[in-house]
Amino acid sequence: MKTIVISDCDHDSVDIEKRILNQKDINFRLEQCASEDDVIEKCRDADVIINQYVPITRKVMENIPKLKMVIRYGVGVDNVDVDSATDLGIQICNVPDYGTNEVADHALALMLALTRKIVIMNNYTKNVKWDYVRAIPVRRISSLTVGVIGLGRIGLNFAGKAKALGCRIIGYDPFYKKTKQNEFVTQVTMDEILENSDVISIHCPLENNENLINRKSFKKMKNTSFIINAARGGIINEEDLKEAIENKEIAGAALDCLENEGREANRDLLKYENVIVTPHMAWYSEEASHDLERKVAEESLKFVRGEKISYPVNHLKKVL
Repeated sequence: MKTIVISDCDHDSVDIEKRILNQKDINFRLEQCASEDDVIEKCRDADVIINQYVPITRKVMENIPKLKMVIRYGVGVDNVDVDSATDLGIQICNVPDYGTNEVADHALALMLALTRKIVIMNNYTKNVKWDYVRAIPVRRISSLTVGVIGLGRIGLNFAGKAKALGCRIIGYDPFYKKTKQNEFVTQVTMDEILENSDVISIHCPLENNENLINRKSFKKMKNTSFIINAARGGIINEEDLKEAIENKEIAGAALDCLENEGREANRDLLKYENVIVTPHMAWYSEEASHDLERKVAEESLKFVRGEKISYPVNHLKKVL
């Protein structure tokens, strides 16, 4: 009998996972681990760990003798030591396609809120007076050049939606391959993105992109431009962003993710009226949440039954 354990999860229920994994040959349960030691203690018998936030380190994997797979609730695997997993013959999986539309929609909403100054004018109208002049200047959306950093599933989805509004789309991605479906994106260098964009939207992974947008980047941007990060905290250097906002080197920013989130978030960024912050919610809709829960369970089931998996992060010679 194979054992599948959820190491930690903040969802309201795991009913979808239970329904899929309620099999005679599977022992399935939910734990709520908060540390490496918790995982080692509570998941010691696991063949598969379904993971959300708690770190899955080499120490964890070396101390769970039957462990052969870890699958994350989500796209990023920042909290999983993938290299060590590969060394130890442990398959790592994610779910990269459950919230593609949601993240793209959220980034588009943030772009419109920034460029139309929705948040600023909502607060001004409620708390000061009724006067559109406070919003000046606002640009016509279809006149904007939108730069997209990262042209994977989400980046191209966002780019298509911005294109539908009449925007000119330029993009940067070292792994980008042009097709008939995405030929509306003009591929440019990173410097050209920074120098020419009215709006920059980030859709790349954190790996190899830490502090990608920094003091030097902001100095290359137009002082009328906006930047959006609905990817991962840490891609934008937050201290450098504060400096750029203070010095009016850019017109504003919208962040769905921060380097440290929750109570440890960079509270200084919240004081600027031209910085919008949402609580890492771009992925979320009821439909996306259910898709995520279903897909982690289905992927786990495929794996323990020796079937072809859909979302490998690392590639092993042999598993199970």
